[in-house]
Amino acid sequence: MKRSLRLGVSSASLYKKLVEEAGELSGLAACSASRPPHSEGLAVSIAAYLAHETGLPTINLLHLSSRKAVDAAVRMGRAFSHIDFCREVTVGHLLADITTAQGLGGKVNPPLRPRDDVEALWEYVLDGTVDWVVSDHACCREEAKFGEPKDDVFLAKARFGGAEYLLPGLITEGTRRGLPLGRIAALTSWNPARRHGLRTKGALAPGFDADIALVDPDRTWTVRAAESESTQEYTPFEGFELTAQVTDTFLRGHHILRAGKTGGEPVGAYLHRPVRITAGR
Repeated sequence: MKRSLRLGVSSASLYKKLVEEAGELSGLAACSASRPPHSEGLAVSIAAYLAHETGLPTINLLHLSSRKAVDAAVRMGRAFSHIDFCREVTVGHLLADITTAQGLGGKVNPPLRPRDDVEALWEYVLDGTVDWVVSDHACCREEAKFGEPKDDVFLAKARFGGAEYLLPGLITEGTRRGLPLGRIAALTSWNPARRHGLRTKGALAPGFDADIALVDPDRTWTVRAAESESTQEYTPFEGFELTAQVTDTFLRGHHILRAGKTGGEPVGAYLHRPVRITAGR
């Protein structure tokens, strides 16, 4: 039986209290410190041991955001070699850090990290340690995102939308770092489709659904929330310059994004994944 564990921090309230009492940090830096990387690594270790103890043959470690978290994931893979681990990061954690993200719209869990952790994640993407990259799209309107006062990061909800920046962001930053386009396709389609049993997804081949994204790899543009198809009025990537852009998308052959604009009737459908039951030891 597969299990996907989104790694949280059980002692988050204590860290938050310490950060607030110290009063030295604010904004996204305070948010990151309130859920420090070492606690993320600890959560990975606990999840791995529980998978071992309960006899789970596979475990997906989601939203890894720091060097310590991925390092812990690699170490647990070695310690419990009988478990099939997969490791995931989000495009948000690959594109933005606590200083480059636009305001508190960048609050998310696990938090955005300092630049050193962003560069560490890219190292793990490039060397094959990371199995797939996701958008973790969790769109949130401005009135629901921010608390009162609006500049209190701990009152803001931990979510933002990012689907439209997944491929442009990976191609922009990835190709600059030497990441091949084929590897980007695997990270965003083939690998997650295989892992989750979506047998008709992830490839351009007979028998697969005609899910196609057309990307112009030479189109430079600046991210502006006001120009997005999303109803979310902000984005942590505001002002980012990207050098690739999705122009058209097809869902099972239906042309649902044409020249950057959505149109037509919704044609999405819920996909039932196969269930495999494995007895515990």
